[in-house]
Amino acid sequence: MAQDHGHSPAEITERLANGSQTQYLREMVFGGIDGAVTTFAIVAGVEGAGLSHGIILALGAANILADGFSMAAGNYSGTKAEVDDRKRIVEIEERHIRFHRDGEIEELRQILHQRGLSGDVLEDATQAIAADKKKWIDMMLTDEYGLPRDAPAPFRAALATFVAFLIAGSVPLLPFVFQMENAFVVSVVATLVTFFLIGTAKSIWSLAKWWWSGAETLLIGALAAGIAYFVGGLFHP
Repeated sequence: MAQDHGHSPAEITERLANGSQTQYLREMVFGGIDGAVTTFAIVAGVEGAGLSHGIILALGAANILADGFSMAAGNYSGTKAEVDDRKRIVEIEERHIRFHRDGEIEELRQILHQRGLSGDVLEDATQAIAADKKKWIDMMLTDEYGLPRDAPAPFRAALATFVAFLIAGSVPLLPFVFQMENAFVVSVVATLVTFFLIGTAKSIWSLAKWWWSGAETLLIGALAAGIAYFVGGLFHP
């Protein structure tokens, strides 16, 4: 969902000067869903097996730290690979501009033509962009290779994933930490609410209604928890 903004000359100038702001909503949603699902799966499985609450806390805490770190590390590695690939492509384009400048200018011209420019306007725009190598390469990155304008930040993406995993993954364990009465029932309710809230947050960057996105995520989490509880029950003494 695009964020609303003003359209006065001053507001437009300020917004464009700040550039595009990298959003980490995707990483937070993925981390939150995985954290809540995997931790509650442990809670439901251990409860279904009739084991002690101490085992729930031990396995749950281990899952939050180990699996959360693993997911964050995987996100970091994947995002870092995107950054490295972006640098590789920039080097290729710089080499092409140096040794095949005429061909690259023609490529730029055709890209601008596909955007609707023609005639003298097309030629002027081609020469103007080609005069600034950085802007030239930036356009090739987006239009030729389909990359985003700004490079991602691996550490921030990993941190967003880990924090979301840690927060959402802690929810199923809190009733057992505080030794609440009917801790498992409270954990079920709290976790389902967490699934729903994550789903509503997910709707910010989708076309789905917030209530539908929330219900969809809740259903996915409930199914995962039900499977874990059923499997745990198979080992109940």
